Amino acid sequence: MSTPVPLTAPPARRSHLKDLDYSVVQQCMHCGLCLPTCPTYDATKLERNSPRGRIALMRAIADDRLEPTAAFADEMYFCLGCLACMTACPAGVNYAELFEHARAEAEASGVMQSTRRGLIRGFTLRWLFMEPNRLRLVGLGMRLYQQLGLAWFVRHSGVLRLVPARLRELESMTPPVQAQFSDELIAPRTPALGAASKYRVAMLTGCAQDLIFSDVNRDTVEVLARNGCEVVTPPTQFCCGSLHAHNGEWELAQQLARKQLDQFPPDQFDAIITNAAGCGSHLKHYAKLLADDPVYRERAVAWDHKVKDIHEWLAQIGIAAPAAADAPAQNVTYHEACHLCHGQKITAQPRQVLRAIPGVKLVELGESTWCCGSAGIYNLIQPAMANDLLDRKLDHIQATKALVVATGNPGCLLQLINGARKRGLELRVVHPVSLLAEAYRRGT
Repeated sequence: MSTPVPLTAPPARRSHLKDLDYSVVQQCMHCGLCLPTCPTYDATKLERNSPRGRIALMRAIADDRLEPTAAFADEMYFCLGCLACMTACPAGVNYAELFEHARAEAEASGVMQSTRRGLIRGFTLRWLFMEPNRLRLVGLGMRLYQQLGLAWFVRHSGVLRLVPARLRELESMTPPVQAQFSDELIAPRTPALGAASKYRVAMLTGCAQDLIFSDVNRDTVEVLARNGCEVVTPPTQFCCGSLHAHNGEWELAQQLARKQLDQFPPDQFDAIITNAAGCGSHLKHYAKLLADDPVYRERAVAWDHKVKDIHEWLAQIGIAAPAAADAPAQNVTYHEACHLCHGQKITAQPRQVLRAIPGVKLVELGESTWCCGSAGIYNLIQPAMANDLLDRKLDHIQATKALVVATGNPGCLLQLINGARKRGLELRVVHPVSLLAEAYRRGT
């Protein structure tokens, strides 16, 4: 007679909210000062669409009073993650940490699971953005699609009338891929220009930034070199993991953070430079991400201290003044990327960069810190709300009468470029560091 095998319960699913330090979960005082700053609450006036309402849902799960549901998951993905509530909060609630763990909770619970969604996330988050060569391959395909005239043919032949309206809209948002990737424009090592090197810095070229705005990466390296920096730019770089952390893939974000720490040992550089606001906000929190990793946690702490947004770093070391000769007069307005002003608390430094450019008159933008609707992939998954926010932003930009709008994040750049094109606006959308690089070139 065989011995019966004892039944064992399956391992418990990890709960990101229940495992989170409870002091983070209970910080919210429910005062409501965040409500006027939240774009989704402003649009709906529904408590569940506010930071306070979302935190109440998160705490209910942490307290075992609520199980994750599809409605909970939908609410977490209706949130922009713009972090304006963190700027407004008098209690210092760490909504960024709560937001990421809440989305991770939604993903781990499986309440949003479907074949279509699984395929999309599997292809993008778990395959495409985990290896830089895969992303480059897709980028090459997009480049050929555009350079061979296929994009023009698709848009002008009437073929798109045969597909659903949402697919037509997505095709129109396809970003132009640069003719050259970052490693074709930037040497692995760029010496300081015109003077002895004062600093040794690493340059992060990003993933979407590498494909769509490699010229901004080139401009960033040139500006750094003109300001006394030797710049190290490895030709093949991994995604920083912000896309994964913001979309509930905590473990994948940790894997990518380890790869960054291996490629850029923080003790070898005076600073590690990023020019993408959304990435920078995530990059500065590797210590929290890897707090339980005995191998990487100390390096992650050092890393967090070394990561600098390009505007932040230039303001810290002092901006070399460009020559004023032949400087064109430009009225420039500035849109503050959410993860720069709210996530990193960097607001004065980009204005300092713009004011250092001869000929630039900075015209302040109404609601400059209000989200433009890009918010990572928000404009893809919540198009109605994203388009409303874009229209609101463009109205304010038009009110300034400026013909140039500067912003420090690739998602915002692309959102505003697409919006201006749809409105037929003669508007140049540009990164502040590119305007500074152009000013240096005029003076040489």
